[in-house]
Amino acid sequence: MSNQTSASIKLDWAFAACGLAWGVAQTYIVHSFGFDWYTAGIDGGVSTILLAAVCWLINNNLRYYQPGKGSYINLFFWCVALAAASVAGSRYCLPFINGQTAYFNFLTQSLVIRFFTNFLAIGWMAMISLVWYAQLDHKENEKRKGEAEKLAREAELYNLRQQLQPHFLFNSLNSINALIGFKPDEARKMIHQLSDFLRGTLKKDDQQMVPLTEELAHLQLYLDIEKVRFGHRLVTEISCDKVCGTALLPALLLQPIVENAIKFGLYDTTDEVTISIRGEVEDNYLVIMVQNPYDAKTTRPRTGTGFGLRGVQRRLYLLFARNDLVETYPNDDIFTTVIKVPQANDETRIDH
Repeated sequence: MSNQTSASIKLDWAFAACGLAWGVAQTYIVHSFGFDWYTAGIDGGVSTILLAAVCWLINNNLRYYQPGKGSYINLFFWCVALAAASVAGSRYCLPFINGQTAYFNFLTQSLVIRFFTNFLAIGWMAMISLVWYAQLDHKENEKRKGEAEKLAREAELYNLRQQLQPHFLFNSLNSINALIGFKPDEARKMIHQLSDFLRGTLKKDDQQMVPLTEELAHLQLYLDIEKVRFGHRLVTEISCDKVCGTALLPALLLQPIVENAIKFGLYDTTDEVTISIRGEVEDNYLVIMVQNPYDAKTTRPRTGTGFGLRGVQRRLYLLFARNDLVETYPNDDIFTTVIKVPQANDETRIDH
C-alpha cells in the first residue's frame, strides 16, 4: 500500500469520526427544541448522511484534481451548490419521515441556518482536503525528485569510474606488451596481478564505504603492477596506524591519486622515486596525504586540474556535497595531495 493511499484512508476515518460527532450534535440540538429522540435522531441521521455524501464528493474530486490558483473561486461556488443541494435534500426527505406540522415549520424555518452550517462544514472539508492532498503531492514530487537526483548521481559516479579504468588498463597492457618479448615471466606475473586488481575493482560499488586497510590492500595490487613497469625506480612508503586503519572511505578512492603521483614523479626522471602515503584520523576526518617528488623545471604541478584529481574531487562532492575535501600543495619539489573523508559521526555523511 502506498503512503498516499494509507494517508487517504486515515483522512477518510477522521472525516467519518467528524461525521458521527456532527450527527450526534445535530440530534441533540433538534431534541433541545422539544422534539422526541426518535424525530431528532431521524433529522440528525438524514442530514448527516446527505452532508457526508456531498463532503465525500468534494473530497474525492480534490484527491485526484488539485485546482489552480485561478480556480479557487470555482471551488467556492461548488461548496455553495453542494450546501444548497444537501439542504434541499433534507427539506424534501424529512417531511416524508415525520409529517407533523410543528416539525415541518421547524424544518422550513431552520433551512437558512442549515445551509450556512452545511456550507461551513463543506468549506472546511474542502480546505482540509486541499491542503492535505497538496502536501501529499508535494512529498511525492520531492521523493521522485530525490530518486531522480540519486540516479543521476549514481550515473555520474559510474561514468567517472568508467573513464578512469580504461586509462589505467591501457597503460598496463602497454607495459605487458613491452615485457612479453624480453621478460615473459614478469609479463605473466603482471597479467595475474592485473587480473586480481580488476576482479577486485569490479566487485566494489562506487558508493561503498570500506576500511582504509582494505583500500590499501587493494591499492597494493595496483602498486605491484606499477613496480613491474618501473622496477627499482618506484619505491613506496605507506604508514597507517590502527585507528585510521578502521576508518572508512569510498572504495577505490586512492588509486587515481597514487597514479597521479606516479605519473608526475617518475615520468620526467630516471632516478629512484619514493611515493609516500600516510593516513591519520583528525577531528572526525580520515586524512590521507600522498606525496611525490617532481622537477619544477620540467613539470608544471597541477592543482586539481588533472582528470585523476578532478575525478576524485567530483566523486567526493557527489557523495558528501562538499568541494573542500581535496587539496594540493606544490612545495620544495614535493607535490602533496591531501584528501579528507568525513567519518560516520560527522555532520556530513554519505547517502545510502
